[in-house]
Amino acid sequence: MINFNDNLSAILGPTNTGKTYLAFEKLFSYSSGMFGFPLRLLARENYDKAVKKVGINNVALITGEEKFIPKEAKYFFCTVESMPTDRTVDCVIVDEVQLAADYERGHIFTDRILNLRGNFQTIFLGSLNIENIIKKIYP
Repeated sequence: MINFNDNLSAILGPTNTGKTYLAFEKLFSYSSGMFGFPLRLLARENYDKAVKKVGINNVALITGEEKFIPKEAKYFFCTVESMPTDRTVDCVIVDEVQLAADYERGHIFTDRILNLRGNFQTIFLGSLNIENIIKKIYP
């Protein structure tokens, strides 16, 4: 884990090392949060876990295909492209940030890395190959 400051962290490492699990648990230590995933299926899977943890009225799902936003929603599970940029939450997590290098979708991931922040915590998850780039952006 790389801490750039008290509010900005990156958890980088190989696949299947528990990065998403750790971030999921961290999200619920805050009173509100948003988690951006690279795939609709990942957003849906984690949305379902969150519903079991905190109840259906507290969790929103926003993807290109599905939009379920209860009025009381405190936690948002989204595809990165569908992350609301006009909502204020305590914690923002962006998964697979190395996709900033992707030709077709990279501009969205880059925008989230540069511009989307949680009030108290922002966490980037991804592979180690993005480490040097993130360190250059946030020395």
